[in-house]
Amino acid sequence: MSLSEWLVSKRNIAVKRNINILNLQVPEGLWIKCDKCGFLMYYKVLSNNLKVCPQCQHHFPTSSQDRIQQILDKNTWAPINSNLASTDPLGFSDRKVYGKRLSDMQSKTGLSDAVQTGLGLINSIPVALGIMDFRFMGGSMGSVVGEKLTRLIETAIHQRLPVVILCASGGARMQEGMLSLMQMAKISSALYKHRKEGLLYITILTSPTTGGVTASFAMLGDLIIAEPNALIAFAGRRVIEQTIKEDLPDNFQSSEYLFKHGFIDLIISRIELRSKLSQILSFYEKSQ
Repeated sequence: MSLSEWLVSKRNIAVKRNINILNLQVPEGLWIKCDKCGFLMYYKVLSNNLKVCPQCQHHFPTSSQDRIQQILDKNTWAPINSNLASTDPLGFSDRKVYGKRLSDMQSKTGLSDAVQTGLGLINSIPVALGIMDFRFMGGSMGSVVGEKLTRLIETAIHQRLPVVILCASGGARMQEGMLSLMQMAKISSALYKHRKEGLLYITILTSPTTGGVTASFAMLGDLIIAEPNALIAFAGRRVIEQTIKEDLPDNFQSSEYLFKHGFIDLIISRIELRSKLSQILSFYEKSQ
Protein backbone atom coordinates (compact mmCIF):
# COMPACT_ATOMS: atom_id res chain seq x y z
CA MET A 1 0.00 0.00 0.00
CA SER A 2 1.37 3.42 -0.96
CA LEU A 3 1.67 6.29 1.51
CA SER A 4 -1.22 8.20 -0.09
CA GLU A 5 -3.49 5.13 0.04
CA TRP A 6 -2.54 4.54 3.70
CA LEU A 7 -3.35 8.17 4.57
CA VAL A 8 -6.73 7.96 2.82
CA SER A 9 -7.51 4.73 4.68
CA LYS A 10 -6.60 6.27 8.03
CA ARG A 11 -8.65 9.37 7.27
CA ASN A 12 -11.74 7.33 6.40
CA ILE A 13 -11.40 5.24 9.59
CA ALA A 14 -11.03 8.39 11.68
CA VAL A 15 -14.11 9.99 10.13
CA LYS A 16 -16.22 6.90 10.78
CA ARG A 17 -14.88 6.61 14.37
CA ASN A 18 -15.73 10.24 15.10
CA ILE A 19 -19.27 9.73 13.81
CA ASN A 20 -19.71 6.70 16.07
CA ILE A 21 -18.23 8.45 19.12
CA LEU A 22 -20.52 11.44 18.75
CA ASN A 23 -23.48 9.09 18.13
CA LEU A 24 -24.63 11.32 15.29
CA GLN A 25 -27.81 10.49 13.42
CA VAL A 26 -26.31 10.58 9.93
CA PRO A 27 -28.97 10.69 7.20
CA GLU A 28 -28.71 7.97 4.58
CA GLY A 29 -26.85 9.13 1.48
CA LEU A 30 -24.92 11.87 3.28
CA TRP A 31 -21.56 10.16 2.71
CA ILE A 32 -20.26 8.36 -0.34
CA LYS A 33 -17.08 6.39 -0.98
CA CYS A 34 -15.22 6.51 -4.29
CA ASP A 35 -15.25 3.10 -5.95
CA LYS A 36 -11.81 3.66 -7.40
CA CYS A 37 -9.64 5.28 -4.69
CA GLY A 38 -11.78 4.75 -1.57
CA PHE A 39 -11.98 8.46 -0.77
CA LEU A 40 -14.84 9.19 1.65
CA MET A 41 -16.68 12.47 1.03
CA TYR A 42 -19.93 14.27 1.56
CA TYR A 43 -22.34 13.48 -1.27
CA LYS A 44 -22.84 17.24 -1.72
CA VAL A 45 -19.09 17.63 -2.41
CA LEU A 46 -19.34 15.00 -5.15
CA SER A 47 -22.50 16.55 -6.57
CA ASN A 48 -20.94 20.03 -6.67
CA ASN A 49 -18.00 18.54 -8.57
CA LEU A 50 -20.33 17.15 -11.27
CA LYS A 51 -20.13 13.61 -9.83
CA VAL A 52 -16.35 13.47 -10.36
CA CYS A 53 -14.18 12.32 -7.44
CA PRO A 54 -12.11 15.34 -6.31
CA GLN A 55 -9.16 13.09 -5.39
CA CYS A 56 -8.72 10.62 -8.29
CA GLN A 57 -11.05 12.15 -10.94
CA HIS A 58 -13.15 8.97 -11.18
CA HIS A 59 -16.37 9.73 -13.07
CA PHE A 60 -19.44 8.47 -11.23
CA PRO A 61 -22.61 7.60 -13.18
CA THR A 62 -24.99 10.53 -13.51
CA SER A 63 -28.52 11.09 -14.78
CA SER A 64 -29.70 12.71 -18.00
CA GLN A 65 -31.28 15.51 -15.97
CA ASP A 66 -27.92 16.26 -14.33
CA ARG A 67 -26.30 16.28 -17.76
CA ILE A 68 -28.76 18.89 -18.99
CA GLN A 69 -27.88 21.16 -16.08
CA GLN A 70 -24.15 20.55 -16.51
CA ILE A 71 -23.99 21.27 -20.24
CA LEU A 72 -26.70 23.75 -21.22
CA ASP A 73 -27.19 27.40 -20.34
CA LYS A 74 -29.61 27.78 -17.47
CA ASN A 75 -33.34 27.58 -18.37
CA THR A 76 -32.70 26.99 -22.10
CA TRP A 77 -33.68 23.30 -22.27
CA ALA A 78 -36.73 22.73 -24.47
CA PRO A 79 -37.60 19.01 -24.62
CA ILE A 80 -39.17 17.56 -27.75
CA ASN A 81 -41.13 14.31 -28.18
CA SER A 82 -41.03 13.76 -24.42
CA ASN A 83 -44.41 11.98 -24.54
CA LEU A 84 -43.16 9.05 -26.67
CA ALA A 85 -43.12 5.79 -24.71
CA SER A 86 -42.52 2.16 -25.64
CA THR A 87 -45.28 -0.41 -25.89
CA ASP A 88 -44.86 -4.19 -25.87
CA PRO A 89 -45.11 -5.10 -29.58
CA LEU A 90 -43.88 -8.68 -29.09
CA GLY A 91 -45.71 -9.48 -25.85
CA PHE A 92 -42.28 -10.26 -24.39
CA SER A 93 -41.83 -11.81 -20.97
CA ASP A 94 -38.74 -13.04 -19.11
CA ARG A 95 -38.57 -12.78 -15.32
CA LYS A 96 -41.05 -9.93 -15.65
CA VAL A 97 -43.56 -8.94 -18.31
CA TYR A 98 -41.97 -6.27 -20.50
CA GLY A 99 -44.91 -3.90 -20.12
CA LYS A 100 -44.58 -4.09 -16.33
CA ARG A 101 -40.83 -3.56 -16.57
CA LEU A 102 -41.43 -0.40 -18.61
CA SER A 103 -43.96 1.03 -16.17
CA ASP A 104 -41.64 0.27 -13.23
CA MET A 105 -38.76 2.07 -14.94
CA GLN A 106 -40.94 5.04 -15.78
CA SER A 107 -42.05 5.33 -12.16
CA LYS A 108 -38.52 4.92 -10.82
CA THR A 109 -36.74 7.37 -13.15
CA GLY A 110 -39.49 9.80 -14.11
CA LEU A 111 -38.55 9.24 -17.76
CA SER A 112 -40.69 7.93 -20.60
CA ASP A 113 -37.74 5.95 -22.03
CA ALA A 114 -33.94 5.74 -22.06
CA VAL A 115 -33.21 9.03 -23.83
CA GLN A 116 -34.12 12.68 -23.44
CA THR A 117 -34.08 14.87 -26.55
CA GLY A 118 -34.50 18.58 -26.98
CA LEU A 119 -33.07 21.93 -28.01
CA GLY A 120 -30.95 24.26 -25.91
CA LEU A 121 -28.06 26.70 -25.78
CA ILE A 122 -24.41 26.11 -24.93
CA ASN A 123 -22.87 29.49 -24.21
CA SER A 124 -25.68 31.03 -26.33
CA ILE A 125 -25.02 28.68 -29.26
CA PRO A 126 -28.15 26.65 -30.22
CA VAL A 127 -27.81 22.86 -30.38
CA ALA A 128 -30.00 19.79 -30.73
CA LEU A 129 -29.16 17.57 -27.77
CA GLY A 130 -29.86 13.91 -27.06
CA ILE A 131 -28.90 12.39 -23.71
CA MET A 132 -29.16 8.67 -23.01
CA ASP A 133 -29.88 7.60 -19.43
CA PHE A 134 -28.40 4.31 -18.19
CA ARG A 135 -30.84 4.18 -15.27
CA PHE A 136 -33.66 3.26 -17.68
CA MET A 137 -33.12 -0.42 -18.51
CA GLY A 138 -29.39 0.08 -18.92
CA GLY A 139 -29.88 2.80 -21.54
CA SER A 140 -30.98 0.10 -23.95
CA MET A 141 -31.99 1.23 -27.45
CA GLY A 142 -35.55 0.29 -28.29
CA SER A 143 -37.91 1.68 -30.91
CA VAL A 144 -38.67 4.83 -28.89
CA VAL A 145 -34.99 5.67 -28.36
CA GLY A 146 -34.43 5.30 -32.10
CA GLU A 147 -37.53 7.33 -32.98
CA LYS A 148 -36.70 10.17 -30.59
CA LEU A 149 -33.12 10.46 -31.82
CA THR A 150 -34.24 10.31 -35.46
CA ARG A 151 -36.81 13.06 -34.91
CA LEU A 152 -34.17 15.12 -33.08
CA ILE A 153 -31.82 14.86 -36.06
CA GLU A 154 -34.63 15.74 -38.48
CA THR A 155 -35.46 18.80 -36.37
CA ALA A 156 -31.77 19.77 -36.47
CA ILE A 157 -31.76 19.47 -40.28
CA HIS A 158 -34.87 21.66 -40.54
CA GLN A 159 -33.45 24.31 -38.17
CA ARG A 160 -29.84 23.85 -39.38
CA LEU A 161 -28.46 23.00 -35.95
CA PRO A 162 -25.49 20.94 -34.80
CA VAL A 163 -26.40 17.69 -33.05
CA VAL A 164 -24.78 16.53 -29.81
CA ILE A 165 -25.62 13.05 -28.46
CA LEU A 166 -24.36 11.73 -25.12
CA CYS A 167 -24.27 7.95 -25.24
CA ALA A 168 -24.70 5.61 -22.28
CA SER A 169 -26.07 2.23 -23.22
CA GLY A 170 -25.85 -1.52 -22.86
CA GLY A 171 -26.91 -1.87 -26.50
CA ALA A 172 -30.10 -2.82 -28.33
CA ARG A 173 -33.15 -3.74 -26.22
CA MET A 174 -33.70 -7.48 -26.52
CA GLN A 175 -37.36 -7.23 -25.45
CA GLU A 176 -38.15 -5.56 -28.79
CA GLY A 177 -36.16 -7.97 -30.95
CA MET A 178 -35.64 -6.92 -34.57
CA LEU A 179 -37.47 -3.64 -33.98
CA SER A 180 -34.62 -2.48 -31.74
CA LEU A 181 -31.94 -3.50 -34.27
CA MET A 182 -33.72 -1.52 -37.00
CA GLN A 183 -33.04 1.68 -35.04
CA MET A 184 -29.34 1.42 -35.88
CA ALA A 185 -30.06 1.89 -39.58
CA LYS A 186 -32.81 4.47 -39.02
CA ILE A 187 -30.66 6.80 -36.92
CA SER A 188 -27.65 6.34 -39.20
CA SER A 189 -29.77 7.23 -42.23
CA ALA A 190 -30.97 10.43 -40.56
CA LEU A 191 -27.37 11.32 -39.68
CA TYR A 192 -26.36 10.83 -43.32
CA LYS A 193 -28.95 13.43 -44.36
CA HIS A 194 -27.72 15.74 -41.58
CA ARG A 195 -24.16 15.40 -42.84
CA LYS A 196 -25.16 16.08 -46.46
CA GLU A 197 -26.46 19.45 -45.26
CA GLY A 198 -22.97 20.26 -43.98
CA LEU A 199 -24.06 20.23 -40.33
CA LEU A 200 -21.93 19.21 -37.36
CA TYR A 201 -22.53 16.03 -35.37
CA ILE A 202 -20.71 15.40 -32.07
CA THR A 203 -20.94 12.23 -29.99
CA ILE A 204 -19.88 11.99 -26.36
CA LEU A 205 -19.20 8.44 -25.18
CA THR A 206 -19.75 7.86 -21.48
CA SER A 207 -19.38 4.68 -19.46
CA PRO A 208 -20.68 2.32 -20.65
CA THR A 209 -21.28 2.72 -24.37
CA THR A 210 -21.70 -0.75 -25.86
CA GLY A 211 -23.52 -3.00 -28.32
CA GLY A 212 -25.67 -1.64 -31.12
CA VAL A 213 -25.20 1.96 -30.00
CA THR A 214 -21.42 1.66 -30.44
CA ALA A 215 -22.00 -0.15 -33.74
CA SER A 216 -24.06 2.72 -35.14
CA PHE A 217 -24.56 6.37 -34.21
CA ALA A 218 -22.05 6.53 -31.32
CA MET A 219 -19.12 6.12 -33.71
CA LEU A 220 -20.47 8.22 -36.59
CA GLY A 221 -19.68 11.63 -35.12
CA ASP A 222 -17.70 14.21 -37.04
CA LEU A 223 -16.03 14.59 -33.66
CA ILE A 224 -16.05 11.69 -31.18
CA ILE A 225 -15.40 12.63 -27.57
CA ALA A 226 -15.15 10.28 -24.59
CA GLU A 227 -15.04 10.70 -20.83
CA PRO A 228 -11.88 9.40 -19.09
CA ASN A 229 -11.75 5.65 -18.41
CA ALA A 230 -15.11 5.07 -20.08
CA LEU A 231 -16.02 1.52 -21.08
CA ILE A 232 -16.57 1.57 -24.85
CA ALA A 233 -17.18 -1.71 -26.63
CA PHE A 234 -19.31 -3.67 -29.04
CA ALA A 235 -19.14 -7.18 -27.58
CA GLY A 236 -17.84 -8.46 -24.27
CA ARG A 237 -14.22 -9.44 -23.69
CA ARG A 238 -14.95 -13.17 -23.42
CA VAL A 239 -16.92 -13.24 -26.68
CA ILE A 240 -14.14 -11.46 -28.58
CA GLU A 241 -11.36 -13.62 -27.12
CA GLN A 242 -13.25 -16.80 -27.94
CA THR A 243 -13.90 -15.56 -31.48
CA ILE A 244 -10.36 -14.46 -32.38
CA LYS A 245 -8.61 -17.02 -30.12
CA GLU A 246 -6.28 -14.40 -28.64
CA ASP A 247 -5.78 -12.73 -25.27
CA LEU A 248 -6.60 -9.02 -25.22
CA PRO A 249 -4.99 -6.16 -23.26
CA ASP A 250 -6.62 -5.35 -19.93
CA ASN A 251 -7.64 -1.84 -21.02
CA PHE A 252 -8.55 -2.52 -24.64
CA GLN A 253 -12.16 -1.36 -24.17
CA SER A 254 -11.26 1.90 -22.40
CA SER A 255 -11.46 5.38 -23.89
CA GLU A 256 -7.68 5.78 -23.46
CA TYR A 257 -6.95 2.65 -25.50
CA LEU A 258 -9.37 3.70 -28.24
CA PHE A 259 -7.87 7.20 -28.33
CA LYS A 260 -4.36 5.76 -28.68
CA HIS A 261 -5.54 3.65 -31.64
CA GLY A 262 -7.43 6.44 -33.39
CA PHE A 263 -11.04 5.40 -32.75
CA ILE A 264 -11.95 8.55 -30.83
CA ASP A 265 -10.77 12.13 -31.20
CA LEU A 266 -10.71 13.61 -27.70
CA ILE A 267 -10.90 12.56 -24.05
CA ILE A 268 -12.49 15.34 -21.99
CA SER A 269 -13.30 15.37 -18.30
CA ARG A 270 -16.92 16.04 -17.38
CA ILE A 271 -15.76 19.13 -15.49
CA GLU A 272 -14.38 20.67 -18.70
CA LEU A 273 -16.98 19.32 -21.13
CA ARG A 274 -19.25 22.36 -21.29
CA SER A 275 -16.37 24.80 -21.94
CA LYS A 276 -14.78 22.54 -24.56
CA LEU A 277 -18.09 22.02 -26.35
CA SER A 278 -18.57 25.79 -26.34
CA GLN A 279 -15.15 26.24 -28.00
CA ILE A 280 -15.80 23.57 -30.61
CA LEU A 281 -19.26 24.94 -31.45
CA SER A 282 -17.94 28.51 -31.69
CA PHE A 283 -15.26 27.39 -34.20
CA TYR A 284 -17.96 25.63 -36.21
CA GLU A 285 -20.33 28.62 -36.06
CA LYS A 286 -17.63 31.00 -37.33
CA SER A 287 -16.88 28.69 -40.25
CA GLN A 288 -20.46 28.78 -41.52
